[in-house]
Amino acid sequence: SAASDVYKRQPLPRFPKKIGVVTSKDAAALRDVCKTLADRAPSVSVVVYHSPVQGVGSGLRLAEAVLVADARCEVDVLIICRGGGSYEDLWEFNSEELIRAIAQCSIPTISGVGHETDTTLVDFVCDHHAVTPTAAAAAGVYSATEIRSDLRRLSKDLLGKMRGRVEAVSYTHLTLPTTP
Repeated sequence: SAASDVYKRQPLPRFPKKIGVVTSKDAAALRDVCKTLADRAPSVSVVVYHSPVQGVGSGLRLAEAVLVADARCEVDVLIICRGGGSYEDLWEFNSEELIRAIAQCSIPTISGVGHETDTTLVDFVCDHHAVTPTAAAAAGVYSATEIRSDLRRLSKDLLGKMRGRVEAVSYTHLTLPTTP
């Protein structure tokens, strides 16, 4: 479709070193995001781009925070989040300024606004949508457990392929005795 030709979603980096979070510094959502990131990927740094997350004008302030993050180019992923609330509480996540800022952001973005049943325009313009702030943090990183599991599987596959190759080479180099 024409819309998908205009706006291409960016893939999330597999192993980000720094994750930015656009939210209020006092939000419970920020604490949840930081805890999830610390549990899943303790080596990942977090940079907070503070903004009010509700009330008249907060959409513009959120947009400014996204633009600051984009201009600084100091993070690999940007999470835009806040916890749940009424439709009115979440309304500023539909602001035109915020939507435009996210659309032009060069950093891959993840929305984590509200709870599972909440939907805002931010969810549609971000590169990845998560149903909660905690889910947004989890989507931004692989857990140490997932990485260990992947490494075990890859090691097993590599060992199997090496054994198969050694057996194939050994078999082709066998020389059979000739009969006189």
